[in-house]
Amino acid sequence: MKWSTPLKHFSIGLSPSLPPPLSLSLSLSLSLPDHFSSPMELGSVVQFLENRNILVTGATGFLAKIFVEKILRVQPNVKKLYLLLRAADEKSALQRFHNEAIAKDLFRVLREKLGGNLNSLISEKVTLVPGDITCENLGVKDPNLEEEMWREVDIVVNLAATTNFDERYDVSFQLNTMGAKNVLNFSKKCANIKLLLHVSTAYVSGEKAGLILEKPYYMGETLNGVSGLNLDTEKKIMEERLSELRAEEATDKEITLAMKDLGIQRARKYGWPNTYVFTKAMGEMLLGQIKGNIPLVMLRPTIVTSTYKEPFPGWVEGLRTIDSLAVGYGKGRLTCFLGDPESVIDVIPADMVVNSMLVAMEANANQASDDVVIYQVGSSLANPLRYSWIQDYGHRYFTKHPWVGKDGKAVIVGKVTVLSSMASFRRYMAIRYLLPLKGLQVANTAFCQFFEGTYSEFRRKINFVFRLVELYQPYLFFKGLYDDINTEKLRMAAKEGNVETDVFYFDPRTINWEDYFMNTHIPGVVKYVFR
Repeated sequence: MKWSTPLKHFSIGLSPSLPPPLSLSLSLSLSLPDHFSSPMELGSVVQFLENRNILVTGATGFLAKIFVEKILRVQPNVKKLYLLLRAADEKSALQRFHNEAIAKDLFRVLREKLGGNLNSLISEKVTLVPGDITCENLGVKDPNLEEEMWREVDIVVNLAATTNFDERYDVSFQLNTMGAKNVLNFSKKCANIKLLLHVSTAYVSGEKAGLILEKPYYMGETLNGVSGLNLDTEKKIMEERLSELRAEEATDKEITLAMKDLGIQRARKYGWPNTYVFTKAMGEMLLGQIKGNIPLVMLRPTIVTSTYKEPFPGWVEGLRTIDSLAVGYGKGRLTCFLGDPESVIDVIPADMVVNSMLVAMEANANQASDDVVIYQVGSSLANPLRYSWIQDYGHRYFTKHPWVGKDGKAVIVGKVTVLSSMASFRRYMAIRYLLPLKGLQVANTAFCQFFEGTYSEFRRKINFVFRLVELYQPYLFFKGLYDDINTEKLRMAAKEGNVETDVFYFDPRTINWEDYFMNTHIPGVVKYVFR
């Protein structure tokens, strides 16, 4: 899962609880239905990819680029990769894909391996598709290309989404919910469709505690038992609110804020903590309801971090939750930490997510079933990572390799204040920030608004922090653990079938967290995010 809201002067963490007793896991395994324990036979994933025609949506996203690079590197005999991305035309699509994908360091290994032949490989194997998943037929304007895809595509991988917790409701609904429907409808028109792989997020579970199973959410199901969830109603409420705002001649900024608030309000009405996971959950419901006879796999990663091994260790892009902590801490801006240091955070390296996607494709293609197959891909059950360890790794790394600021001086890091409850957070903010803000307000009034600029900026930053805490509060003391029985079954089948497990590895138990954070992840964040 990506977390796109950057934390600049204050950082918070997402805090799952400790693993349940071993007896809970054992009793669960022993009581599984028969279809969970049935044998699964896997063939070569490399051979499976040969001569495939794969449509990938959201092609310039973090996981999508790793997915595309992996296929081109391990199976250059893939027949065609149709990459859907937002662009006005073919020329702008080519420019965007080059700038946001091929030119990135991610493709360095492939460039070194192929040299000048990389461009010819991409020209031969990659077809860029300007489009938009919020539109019917994915917004493809070229009728010849559209017909070609309907004729040729046999695997569809949906990676298009907005992952912003604080996105406008209308934007998030159109992308994460209705976009998923549009991708499925397009897949149904593909004559040779073998599988739709939809990448969701483990956090569609909301604030559930305990062991969270790999089970689907059905249309209208809510997390808090409140009835009335209906997608047509949600769309109507959203459109009516937009009409009201326009009738009131609200500014673009006012409309954006109002639509963000509406998303949070609708999500919390039914038990989800934010707009992102709410709209992703509705997308899952919609796919399950209208899938028909198309084999459908939903893959739910947890918090996605930098690459573990391939194409090289430590590649990452954009600020994710724990990366926000690293950036804030390394630059000396992290003054406090909200959450239980002894709790567990569920993270999984990006290349392991991509490998699980590829193995899941081979395992489920052509497996016609009324059921939706769900894989939760994370680490909290198999190899739990504590927040206190991350704090320790960060302190040791930036003590040894301090960040050098624009003034040329090294930033000296120290221990942060740990706030283990919302009450302690409110006390901290009151003493550290709200009292000085009140004093500045008095001074500003006494000196005829002389400090208005400083006061307004200080107040804006404090309001920003409180909004972030409001958004992330449900996760700060999260008590859930993500079960991965189906994913473990996939791993076991790959191992027993000798299916290139050195190439398509995705077992979190192989990760040494200290080595990964100290020598891979934090250096990767410094190299690719800090700058």
